[in-house]
Amino acid sequence: MFPEAACCVKAAAPLFSSPGMMKASRLLTHGGSGAPQARRHFGLSGGLGAKSQPRRRPSERPDIPGLEMVTYAEKMHYMPRLTRPVFPRWERDYRDPRFYRAPPRHEMPLYKDKPCHVFNQRTNALNGVGQALWLSKTQKISGLPPQVLSLTENPANQIPDQDERVQNAIKHARFWDTTEDRPAKHKYRKTLLFNLLHLCSSLQPSHPAIGRRILAEEYSLGATWTRGEDLLQVRGENGFLHSSMDPLPVVSGREEVASTADHQLETFYPVSPTIDLQQTHVYKEDVNYTGFRDDYPYPHVHTLYLMEGGGLRRQPEQFRARMLMFTFGNALARARKLYGTQPQSVLDRPITVQSVGSNGRIFQFMVFQLNTTDLSGDDGVKNQVWMEEDVELYDFAKVRPYIKKKVVKVPTGLTGYKPETFTKFLAMYLHGAA
Repeated sequence: MFPEAACCVKAAAPLFSSPGMMKASRLLTHGGSGAPQARRHFGLSGGLGAKSQPRRRPSERPDIPGLEMVTYAEKMHYMPRLTRPVFPRWERDYRDPRFYRAPPRHEMPLYKDKPCHVFNQRTNALNGVGQALWLSKTQKISGLPPQVLSLTENPANQIPDQDERVQNAIKHARFWDTTEDRPAKHKYRKTLLFNLLHLCSSLQPSHPAIGRRILAEEYSLGATWTRGEDLLQVRGENGFLHSSMDPLPVVSGREEVASTADHQLETFYPVSPTIDLQQTHVYKEDVNYTGFRDDYPYPHVHTLYLMEGGGLRRQPEQFRARMLMFTFGNALARARKLYGTQPQSVLDRPITVQSVGSNGRIFQFMVFQLNTTDLSGDDGVKNQVWMEEDVELYDFAKVRPYIKKKVVKVPTGLTGYKPETFTKFLAMYLHGAA
């Protein structure tokens, strides 16, 4: 009835004589409907079987002047060969936080052209403690201050049966405080810290000043300062905080503070000291808050306790830098409350803050003294920090023995207990109370 069509079919038949071409024909026809499959398998390059291009969202499709996309909006249902329509966003006449969409960054009320570099708990300083020393304009001194270590020399400042009770505290955290084979690391390091603090607090009858402290958790810190031409902030939640009604005594005298002006800070040229810090354009200026109200009865920071992360790869240098920055932030926020936001070249009474970090076995001790709030330049008086790094409380705490080549290398239980580590922990706890 249609001889021309029959001729066309016969003429096209030799094109698909080979098996490979027959397979391509099945891809194109797919039961007689060749157009959709041809669009799917012929990409923009025009080759057979080319990879399809990623489908763009309607909001990402470019608008071409003079061309209007044909959509299935008038059809009121989905059409496979028509473009998906873009409907205007429905604005509610009430506030629903589930569907809140933030405005563009440049339209936010707190947007500023000058960026701010933020140090938080997730910051990993590339140069570790050295970078934190430059950011806080601080001089590092190895070891703890002698006046702190000498507190435990008096027998009245020691706990009865001290070594035995500390070992029991370690065994409770590592062996007894679980129904599983062994407690998780994030659990036993917190339990050990609370056990040691409980032992230290047993000296309260002989040291009444211990009762003038309180332990806080999940509080927010914010401190702002200028370093050179950069605006810096340290903020976020940071571990447990021991605050007191009375400030810690000053560690360095006026002559030692004045001698810090000759100290030269380490530089990282050509690496910028703010390379690892979060850069943001939306922030509040002059953010200085300690996390508590002005009428808080324990306004003075005593000791900050931080827990080292339980990752597979331990980074003690970055952890110590985080300890230093948050210890400095607590001292700076307190100084802003006492002396105002104007930079002070030398504080009338320096602010002392302590910090203790631990991963459940290894401890980091730090005593920080804020001598100045004029942090813009490298000259003048510097702040001071005393650091005791990687102090082990014990060697091993094994639930099962470690056996190698049928020889017991590490026995079961607690081995390698070092009493001098807890002595330093107790000395920092008694600082300001003994």
